[in-house]
Amino acid sequence: MRIQTLALACAVAAASTIVVQSQDERVQETKETAPAAAKSEMTMKEQASYGLGVNIGTSLKNQGIGAADLETKLIARGIFDILSDKESALNEDELAAAMTELRRIIKFNLSAPGQEFLAANGKKPGVKTTKTGLQYEIIRSGNGPTPTKADTVTTHYKGQLITGEIFDGSYRGEAPTPDDQPVSFSVGGVIAGWTEALQLMKVGDKWRLFIPYELAYGERGTGRDIGPFATLIFEIELIAIK
Repeated sequence: MRIQTLALACAVAAASTIVVQSQDERVQETKETAPAAAKSEMTMKEQASYGLGVNIGTSLKNQGIGAADLETKLIARGIFDILSDKESALNEDELAAAMTELRRIIKFNLSAPGQEFLAANGKKPGVKTTKTGLQYEIIRSGNGPTPTKADTVTTHYKGQLITGEIFDGSYRGEAPTPDDQPVSFSVGGVIAGWTEALQLMKVGDKWRLFIPYELAYGERGTGRDIGPFATLIFEIELIAIK
């Protein structure tokens, strides 16, 4: 659904704070490594104006908003009206409704890939889904005790995005090597998907978890690698309960 009445561009720009700003860090990293563009024929005033538009557009794009989601001419009109001290084309209630719709679009666009992945993954043989939406696949079964939420456990683990990009782990290859050190932590001190899964596992188990964003880092994400609404995949080997 397109926002036909979004006139206040300042409010649109303010929407850039809706989700975690780590995505902007990735854009800056890309800029630092990109080749220099040809010298512009624009005046400095034109460059500044265009640069502001690029900044607003980049921020919105990083949040999952595409050109089809907005009327870009009305963004320009909103900016012009505010800078020219003209009366807004929308009243406060209409502006609030427009921002609510914008947030809905952001949530849908950013969460859709993960939801589609989980829908397809849940139909695969061997994948089980709990009432919370957590999915898991048993790679190897153990016969040890099961930890409680109050316990501290020792694990080997590897985390990746649904794209296959590894973002964290006690090892990076197919399996831990003798040089890879396991990690210990409280069962109740990690993301909800881990806490739930660990209380279903036995020592000696190795599972693959597929964690929806609601049970991971939510609508904000964390750090540079885990964006808003990110579905995460983990391989966890439960080594011991301390």
